[in-house]
Amino acid sequence: KCTYLEIEQVERTHAVVLSRPAWLWGAEMGANEHGVCVGNEGVWTREPVGEDEALLGMDLVRLGLERGSSAQEALEVMTALLERYGQGGSCKEEPVPFIYHNTFLLADRSEAWLLETAGRYWAAQRIREGSCNISNQLSIGREITAEHAELRQRARSQGWWSGEGEFSFSEVFSLPHQPPRMEAAKARYHAGKELLQQHAGHITAETFMAILRDKASGICVDSEEFCTAGSMVSVLPQDPNLPCVHFFTATPDPSRSVFKPFIFVAGLKPVPQVRSPTFLEDPAKQIPRFQSTVDRRHELYRRHQAALELMEKDQEWGQKLLETLQELEKQGLEGMNALLEGLVAPHPEELADLFFDCVEAEMKFY
Repeated sequence: KCTYLEIEQVERTHAVVLSRPAWLWGAEMGANEHGVCVGNEGVWTREPVGEDEALLGMDLVRLGLERGSSAQEALEVMTALLERYGQGGSCKEEPVPFIYHNTFLLADRSEAWLLETAGRYWAAQRIREGSCNISNQLSIGREITAEHAELRQRARSQGWWSGEGEFSFSEVFSLPHQPPRMEAAKARYHAGKELLQQHAGHITAETFMAILRDKASGICVDSEEFCTAGSMVSVLPQDPNLPCVHFFTATPDPSRSVFKPFIFVAGLKPVPQVRSPTFLEDPAKQIPRFQSTVDRRHELYRRHQAALELMEKDQEWGQKLLETLQELEKQGLEGMNALLEGLVAPHPEELADLFFDCVEAEMKFY
């Protein structure tokens, strides 16, 4: 059972860790036990968005992680399901539908892919070097590594492409008149590219955390209408003997949140403090949907919000709390660096409790 559709199960699924809107089945980003990471962004294209309930892009993120043991395998899973079931349905827990298509980043220890979609059509580019970022707009141009079998035929039949000259996915499938929100997306995309280029050749987990916290570029959003809800940074060592480390905030606004490390090991300790409550009569599952609202905030989220309100009122106290939280994050990063440099060999039980312990420590501060 995905958010809206039920699809056929597979024989085996991988362990996954997900950062997801609490009301739906899929995820905005996550990782699996094989070091595969996937994240998505909404895009609007020349293909009309489907109000009919189908797979959400966020369902595809989770399906790719559950069924793919490499970035390329996840990509193949996602494109096959997209072609078969299509994408559609509201992406927001509100009575007025909010619908979009999707662009995805996929990475594992040895390779990275960019996957972009327009309805059931798609194009993918293998990222062979340097860095890559996405932000609510199509960005694959002529460098297409794989594509939907009928992609170009579709573009010609709609009069979007003459069939002559080189084919650029973003040029052909982007809307000729962008909605106003796409202008902000362009600025974010270029700022992200620039910030990554500034650190080219020496990008660390801390670099990514700083970029995700950048408010001037609009990458970190805290306006009334939108707020950066969750943030994730993964370190995927090329040496298969070293573990992949995934940092999650599990709270909104990364500039005032703590990135906490998670590692896949046997016997992981469950972390109920970051799991949203479930509801017997869930408005997202009842037809017609979204007719009422429920409080989906988990325990860490509630405490974090209460602390933020106090920080607003008492600047001095707020600054102290922020410094304490930064110290907590720093300890997690130092621990990860020591682990990846082979300076420490923690007990499997320690790693199994790692994320739980970090969440507990943060809650105690609040």
